[in-house]
Amino acid sequence: MSANLKKHLAHLSKRGPHRVLVGDLGYAGIPGKIYTPAEGNGVPGVAFGHDWTKPVAKYHGTLRHLASWGIAVAAPDTERGVVPNHRGFSADLETTLQILGGVKLGQGNVTVSPGKLGVVGHGMGGGAAVLTAANNPKVTAVGAVYPAEVTPSSYTAAGSVTAPGLVIGSSQGEIFGAGNPAKLAYSWAGPVAYRELQNGNQQGFSEDTFFKLFVGLGLPQFSAQETARGLLTGFLLHQLDEEKKYSDFSERRAEAKNVTSLVGADLAERAGVDFTDVTVSGGSTAQGELDDVGR
Repeated sequence: MSANLKKHLAHLSKRGPHRVLVGDLGYAGIPGKIYTPAEGNGVPGVAFGHDWTKPVAKYHGTLRHLASWGIAVAAPDTERGVVPNHRGFSADLETTLQILGGVKLGQGNVTVSPGKLGVVGHGMGGGAAVLTAANNPKVTAVGAVYPAEVTPSSYTAAGSVTAPGLVIGSSQGEIFGAGNPAKLAYSWAGPVAYRELQNGNQQGFSEDTFFKLFVGLGLPQFSAQETARGLLTGFLLHQLDEEKKYSDFSERRAEAKNVTSLVGADLAERAGVDFTDVTVSGGSTAQGELDDVGR
């Protein structure tokens, strides 16, 4: 039976109750931005990775949204060239996590709990987030929004990620085919929820509307942006801040308007792997998926 996200998703898709402060990550030695609630001790914090060539400024709405729900977000504005170093970007996300957990933020009224750190990313940043989380005990939750494949392989790295994950993909065909989010979820070592949005895709999540219209990437996806933000917010509040009322956002089977979850054979089919295989990419076994089918 699927959990119903309808009760909280509409609420979490809108801006939260906290006043938001925006600061410069450069003071700590790495280009980028920090978004925090105006105050709070021991709040959760996430490092956010941008997509290929996208500046952090194109995620202002998303980063502000997370901060408005009490989550401190730091986003490095590095590796924006046409040929980025994915391993280097992952290292920047790791450095950003260390900054989040080690200094006072905002106007000195915000501290992040070292035990409430996560890593999140979109497209290329989603793949890099997985690289950062692999074999990393500091990371307690991972969110990958329309993740793209990176080098070294994020699919292989997912087999070493034991932190709970949320992977958001699209039921639409991707124009550039940058990655296979379902395969990433299927390769995950720890608990993972895979959601597909019917009205969104990788090209629509960043906030560069006029550029996309100019180059013919389609109409704005404001509704899908809000839904993805709500899914991510609920998952992070549950996993990082232990807010039990949002536990459905971590369930493998959960549904809402324009949101479908895939598990077991359905996930394997979307991932393009043989569900009868004993092992999947990254070395994890498919037994958990086999058990799940009978529930």
